[in-house]
This record gives sequence, structure tokens and C-alpha cells, in this order.
Amino acid sequence: MRNNINRYLFACILSCLFACERDAVFEKEQYKNVFALVSEGDNVLPKLHDMEKNESTGYISASMGGTNPTTRDVRIQLKEDPSLIEEYNVAMFDVDASSYHPHLPSDKYDVETLSLVIPAGEITGSIPIRIRPHGLSPDSSYFIAFKVVSFDTYEVNPEKNYVLYRIRTQNRWAVGDGSTNYTMRGRLQTDSSSEIQLPGTKIMAPISANQVRIIAGNELYESKIVTLRKGAIILEINPDYTVKIKPYANLDVSQIDGDSDFPNIFFVEDDGFKTCKTFLLHYRYNFDGTEKIMKEELRLEFNKNTDDYEW
Repeated sequence: MRNNINRYLFACILSCLFACERDAVFEKEQYKNVFALVSEGDNVLPKLHDMEKNESTGYISASMGGTNPTTRDVRIQLKEDPSLIEEYNVAMFDVDASSYHPHLPSDKYDVETLSLVIPAGEITGSIPIRIRPHGLSPDSSYFIAFKVVSFDTYEVNPEKNYVLYRIRTQNRWAVGDGSTNYTMRGRLQTDSSSEIQLPGTKIMAPISANQVRIIAGNELYESKIVTLRKGAIILEINPDYTVKIKPYANLDVSQIDGDSDFPNIFFVEDDGFKTCKTFLLHYRYNFDGTEKIMKEELRLEFNKNTDDYEW
């Protein structure tokens, strides 16, 4: 009986010692200062850059974790590493090279320094990147890859020691990620036939500071060069919000003016319940040898208070 009691007491002592050691390790890890480059999933940091600006600034940031404040500056040296973009593309798209995201052309950005500092007692530090978005395609994300190559104190999170800065474009009518869907109420006439009502949606993409792209009429939309070159049109919005309709590439298209119901204009409509960006368009186009006349209203509900632009 006494032996059983002794064995029980010994087991309790071992269990307490193990628990104390485990708690000590946990507490040590909890208090440890470890920094990481700030990103979202897959180490990607997505940013939108405004095509109304010749140049805009983004930031690469490092964030320090740990319960206790740091007592020394953390000096971090970064480098650009395009191989990380290739690794991402292969991991995400395998052999489908047509879906790969390219490195941002060198003439489209400047990085003044690759030396990043988190000051003592602070939790973040940043370096600026100046982006020039003009000429970038709305059909692709562009990447710049940065990796930690050295640091002088504390520790780096090995899973967050690099970041893929992802650039997409926007203007006041659309975002270049395929997510801007305008509700369409259209009327299509072919040759001498009567008008056909065409409800639906249209994806709008930013092309420049005052230009957006849509597919003509009810033609098939695909984010593929051959499809867009064949069937897309450009809407150029003038300072007075009149709209000029032009071909994106190969489509034969001309606008029809003088229609009071569809006068080729853009305006912001507020009916007291909701606010919408609205286009009223009227144009003629020839697709695969068939001439078509399109009248359409495009509307996108938005919140003026949270929109990036003043109207």
C-alpha cells in the first residue's frame, strides 16, 4: 500500500515538473520578439493604384510581435527576388503559363531604399514604393517580390520573410480585377428586326484615367486577349461626362448621337434611396458580318461616403 502511495506521489511530482517546464516554454515563446513582413494569404500584399494619378505610393511593412516592447532598433535589409514570383505562378497555375502574373516592368516603379527599420519600442516600420500605373493592363496582376536577406537583432518569422506586392489598377468607374459588374438594361436590334430586350450585367475594366472597357452588345465576355480584341469597346468619359465610344481593338463600332433617351453620357443618379453610377449609351457595331444597334443603360450602385472619389 505504502509503495502505491509513493508511486502516486512520484507521478504527481513528475507531472507538476513537466507542466511547469511546458508553461515556462510557452511563456518564453509568448514573450519572444519576432518580426514578419506584412501580407495576406500566400504572402501576397494586394494594392490598388489609381490611374488618375501619374504616380502613387504603396508601402512594404514589417510588423514586430511579442508581449514586451523592443529595446533596440531592428535594421532589416531586403532585396528584390523575382524568383519568388515564378514560384508563386507555378504553385498557383502549374503549367498554365497564360495565367501567370508578370513582374511589374522596371520603368513602372521606384524603390528608393531596401533598408527597413522598426524603431525601438515600435511595432512597425515601412519603406515606400512609387508606382506609375499608366499603361498597365486591367487583365493582369503585376508583382514585385521582396525578401529579407539580413537583420541585426531579434528574430524573423521564417514563413513571413518575404512578400509579393501585387498591383492592380482602378479609376473612378471600375477596378481592374474583374469584379466591377454594372447592371444592364439593353435593347438590341439586328438588321431590320425589332428591338430585343436584354437584361444582364457587364464587367467594366479601367483602361486609363478617363477610359473604361466593356464588351459590345451581348457578345461573349472572356478575359482573353483574342475575345477582347474581337468584341470590346472603349468608353471615354469627357470632363463634362459626355461619352465617346471607340473600338478597343478590331471591332467596327460607331456611336449614334441625338437620342434623348440614350444620349451617350455618364452621370451619378441619386433617387433618395440609392446612388448609382450610370451610363446611357447608343451605338452601332458589326460583329462577324452582322450589323447590330445597341441601346443600353449601365448602372452600378455605390456609397458616396466610402467611395474613393468625389462626385
